[in-house]
Amino acid sequence: MNVLVRDPLDWTDVGAVTDIPLRGARRVPTPRGVVAIFRTGDGRVFALKDACPHKGGPLSQGLVHGHAVTCPLHNWQIDLVTGEPLGADRGKGCAPVVPLRVEHGRILLGQG
Repeated sequence: MNVLVRDPLDWTDVGAVTDIPLRGARRVPTPRGVVAIFRTGDGRVFALKDACPHKGGPLSQGLVHGHAVTCPLHNWQIDLVTGEPLGADRGKGCAPVVPLRVEHGRILLGQG
């Protein structure tokens, strides 16, 4: 028997993957706050709340390297996969991860 499973999230198209430069970011206002969408050098995309867990710095203005971003205020490095600080700052907070998927070259953010 097939059971229809509903997706609990509403997905919003926020633009094309190519709108974000490699190793760059874009800010997207949402009803739940500003989201930073990052595109890494290998073309993967990630989304985090646009606030560093340290002092709330705008992660979207940070430097993207590998699968991390460095906060422009105090140089905290944040893992784009988990939102967790890296290195000596590990375990000192988290930038919430925002559900994201890519379909046909378009970025969709999940809101539920």
